Amino acid sequence: QVQLVESGGGSVHPGESLRLSCAVSRNVPSIYTKAWYRQAPGKEREEVASLTSTGATNYGDRVRGRFTISRDSVGDTLYLQMNSLKPEDTAVYYCNANFRGMEYWGKGTLVTVSS
Repeated sequence: QVQLVESGGGSVHPGESLRLSCAVSRNVPSIYTKAWYRQAPGKEREEVASLTSTGATNYGDRVRGRFTISRDSVGDTLYLQMNSLKPEDTAVYYCNANFRGMEYWGKGTLVTVSS
């Protein structure tokens, strides 16, 4: 059974940092692109960052320069380092693995940024 399990969410003040983790079960093929999405209350889910199997990264306009996506050397854990957090970054963050129309999702972890 494929599992993606996020952790690391929490409540922080503006300007602070958080690192999210996503444990990826080993039956997710390494060729899958891994990504982070988020969904704020009342808004559509949006892609935050993605990381292909070859190491190429892509970031949403609103997080570029502040967030960094990475994975461990084995590929079992996906990370999202979030710096200079803003109140508008408040959302549920989801881990995603996708390849040619096949995709898997985690259940999400809540990040709240407020003063």
